[in-house]
Amino acid sequence: MNIFIMILVALFMGTYYLISSPSLRVREQEVEYSVTRADMRSVAECTMATHNSTIRGEIFEDICVDQNDIKSEVICIDKKKSITSCDAVRNKAPDYTYIITYTKPIGAELYNDMMEILEKHYADVGTFGVFMDEHIVSGGGTKRNIPSAILKKENFQDGQLIYLTQYAMPTPTQEFETNTYDSVVCPTGMSATYRFGRWQCIPLNLKTNCAGDMIWDSETLECVPDETRKPLCAAQQTAVIVDNVWECVNPFVDKTCPGKSVARLNYNTLEWECVDDPNATNTETKCARIINDTVSANPGGTIRVPTTSCTDCETMVVNMETCHAKCIPDETKLNDAKCYPSDSSCSGESKAFYFGFPSFEYASNVNAISGKTVPFDKSHSQNRKFNCMDCGNRGINKDKSLPPYIVVCN
Repeated sequence: MNIFIMILVALFMGTYYLISSPSLRVREQEVEYSVTRADMRSVAECTMATHNSTIRGEIFEDICVDQNDIKSEVICIDKKKSITSCDAVRNKAPDYTYIITYTKPIGAELYNDMMEILEKHYADVGTFGVFMDEHIVSGGGTKRNIPSAILKKENFQDGQLIYLTQYAMPTPTQEFETNTYDSVVCPTGMSATYRFGRWQCIPLNLKTNCAGDMIWDSETLECVPDETRKPLCAAQQTAVIVDNVWECVNPFVDKTCPGKSVARLNYNTLEWECVDDPNATNTETKCARIINDTVSANPGGTIRVPTTSCTDCETMVVNMETCHAKCIPDETKLNDAKCYPSDSSCSGESKAFYFGFPSFEYASNVNAISGKTVPFDKSHSQNRKFNCMDCGNRGINKDKSLPPYIVVCN
């Protein structure tokens, strides 16, 4: 009988020990802790996803949004710290713009679990935390203030998970309509610009609008030779800038000329030849010496010696009052092969001759084109020769053209 009772007691004690074993209680607590952590992390991730979607102007649709009653809003505040409309007024964006995302309150017993999630996974997000005592408390214990206007509007409760972001709303761009049909024709050295509701002629900035093979240098603030357009020259020759255009010339004069003649570079053969010295011509004039102003270049550029700078396609005009000489196009040389080396016809409704003016300063010397605008673009050469412009089906703009000096296509 006693043995039977002892066996029952042993079975009872063993069962009690197994049921109340400490190892089982620890395992149950670990499972419960992991489930709680997983729930808190899912709430934080859903809040973050909703907030990022609002920033991108999208709507985050997931069941977690409804489960945790997550809301996201864009709130705008003016300089007086009052809630205002987020619409641009008089093309000006609001002073302060916030995006705020918040959940329903979590229980006080879950604060520590949520703080651990925030500290581990969102430690660098200072405005993402639990709302307590009118502050956002992040995982590291840092407290961030919320603008009082937003606190009054939303009436938050302790335990809500809040993500607050401030950003600058871009100022809307204002578009202006330009009437291109009512343009004007400007004289040489000026360009048509639409300002204050109408077309106006304003002087060109000759430095930033570099002619020929020149390009604007923002460091030296001047036009310099464009090295990308520098040509490949033959032996014993070098590429130099002549009137703002690259040309292949012999670097040194190797031709000796007799008296009253000078060496001049032939632009067609690129060889030096002897021509009459215009300064040595005995003419009845008060100018003892003619000053030629045509050849010029920027500092540092290599230029040709200006013995005489008029080409075979130009004629020299001397101002007897100032003794300054200028080169202007010679329209009598249209049929000269040196000026227009082509056998094809350049006439008709869509073809006409034009002169390759090298710069605005050069064109201002030609009285025949006074009041006309000389185009300087890739389709018009600046070679100081006569060229043929073929406008094709577009035809020639007769108002802006003046052959054989200027030709502009429609």
